[in-house]
Amino acid sequence: MDRDSIGILFRAAADGDAAAWKSLVEGLSPLVWAVVRSHRLTDADGHEVYQTTWFRLVQNLTRIREPERVGAWLASTARHECLKVLKAARRVSPSDDAGTLDRAADDHTPEQAVIESEEAAVEQERVRQVWQAFQDLGENCRRLLRVLMATPPPGYQEVSAALGLAVGSIGPIRQRCLGRLRVLLAERGVS
Repeated sequence: MDRDSIGILFRAAADGDAAAWKSLVEGLSPLVWAVVRSHRLTDADGHEVYQTTWFRLVQNLTRIREPERVGAWLASTARHECLKVLKAARRVSPSDDAGTLDRAADDHTPEQAVIESEEAAVEQERVRQVWQAFQDLGENCRRLLRVLMATPPPGYQEVSAALGLAVGSIGPIRQRCLGRLRVLLAERGVS
């Protein structure tokens, strides 16, 4: 789906066209799911973020100034919703953490907990750097890779229809995009 067709669909959907809404959701759902998956939420949290993202779009129909950029708006909104969920998950109080006493009985030593915490921090930093490198790719590469990361993976015919690319060009473009991503990651020292 190109920007112009997204803008046309969005305007029609905002005017109450159910078929346009359906097409918009079908066309941009892979993008929203790609953002959700990149934050590695639980299935339940992921579905919640997905639904909330679309709900936020409905809430803000009249505030969208550039309908052709609604894909970017959805991606940004999904990212913010994911971060809210992750932030809320980090807040732990004794009353809502039934596992606190179970962890005390675990064989984990304080040293193991520190090591695991450091490893998690290193992994989070790596994921952040990968995501930043991904953001530094051109918009066309980001769109293609997001669509190709959808679950279940779409066929090249679907990708062609969604992005307006020739079927035969999808593989080579994907390879160039991944090559560029590898270069960006190498520049950051991420392996």
